[in-house]
Amino acid sequence: MVRNATRKASSATRLRIRFKKLKDGSHNFSCERPDGTQTWQRQPNISPLHDLTHYAVETVLGHRRGFFGMVADGWDLSDFGAPWPRGRMPEDADPSELIVGFFDVERAGETPLTAKDFNQSKSTYDRDHGGRYAAWEITEEELSAIRAQMADLFRQWRQLVPGDTLELDFPFQS
Repeated sequence: MVRNATRKASSATRLRIRFKKLKDGSHNFSCERPDGTQTWQRQPNISPLHDLTHYAVETVLGHRRGFFGMVADGWDLSDFGAPWPRGRMPEDADPSELIVGFFDVERAGETPLTAKDFNQSKSTYDRDHGGRYAAWEITEEELSAIRAQMADLFRQWRQLVPGDTLELDFPFQS
């Protein structure tokens, strides 16, 4: 069974994302680009919550140069991380990875972070890494919208039975 979590975007402007829950508790993660090319990974020891958080962050904030935008542009899932086969993430990348990292920290803790917390952490990151995102700040409204979408996606993932797939469409500009 496939559950479509979002309305369908035009096939010419969307990346089709699939998370398939396997019987052993792991999952397969795949992305199909509009041109039909695909990238996928079996993720035996990785929760899909990080990647579902990417989806929530990038769709709510309209990021088109984050993780899923780069996959849509031809990056393979194996291109992210050491040894960085394609090189580091581009300088003009949206701050999605940074924001998702903040949500990962929040998920590991007990207290939700405020927009002020996020923005202070971002300022520390900027100070230590050359001010890449100095002009960007997140609002409480954006955090609330991201959290609502994350909660919905996490609920859908938990409700899947082994063998089922959560399917999402990510709109982008090519």
